[in-house]
Amino acid sequence: MTGAEKRQLAVASATLGPWRPAAAVGAIGGGVSLAASALSGDFGLGVVAGAVSVALMLFFLVGGAGAVTGRGPRADRRIRRWAAAHPWRVALVPAAMLLVTDVVMRQILTSEGFFGSLWDGLWRGVLVAGVVGVVGAVAGKRRSG
Repeated sequence: MTGAEKRQLAVASATLGPWRPAAAVGAIGGGVSLAASALSGDFGLGVVAGAVSVALMLFFLVGGAGAVTGRGPRADRRIRRWAAAHPWRVALVPAAMLLVTDVVMRQILTSEGFFGSLWDGLWRGVLVAGVVGVVGAVAGKRRSG
């Protein structure tokens, strides 16, 4: 299998996640973050960007974890088996998507510099990749063991 085929399988596997529930969790988490900041007296585009960042992180965490555990909508069993066998490859897809969307969002909503936005997106992406990869690895061991 070529590298391009492996990347295509990873993307296909990641699309099988429960993205609607992930959107709901992200919206709730972002709303709670925004409300907590507003209650403390802070408000502005930086606060909105922080809440959107929390929402994006939760969205990609839940969707990615569902993709590697097979908790999404019905799909091709071969893709699900591949995802279960390669959780770390699948985990890179939502992590990369989070990195890109977080950096773009921060560049639009804040006056933060590019490298500051990149750093924020990078550590969040690493967190998502780590959590999704560990969830997939543990779920794969539970199924096989």
